[in-house]
Amino acid sequence: MLKKITFILVIVGALNWGLVGFFNFNLVTAIFGEMTSMTSLSSIVYDLVGLSGLYCLFTGWKMT
Repeated sequence: MLKKITFILVIVGALNWGLVGFFNFNLVTAIFGEMTSMTSLSSIVYDLVGLSGLYCLFTGWKMT
């Protein structure tokens, strides 16, 4: 279950960065709003995406 969640978050992060790069559009900010404090939903999403990327990096990219 953890692998599936991290995989989805890594995909969300990759798609968000693609949108930022190609269209200057931040999907996470559009959904959850600007980061006004460290407890904002956007900050939590960014934290989870970053941790998911590290998890995938250190455990290998296996979906089994």
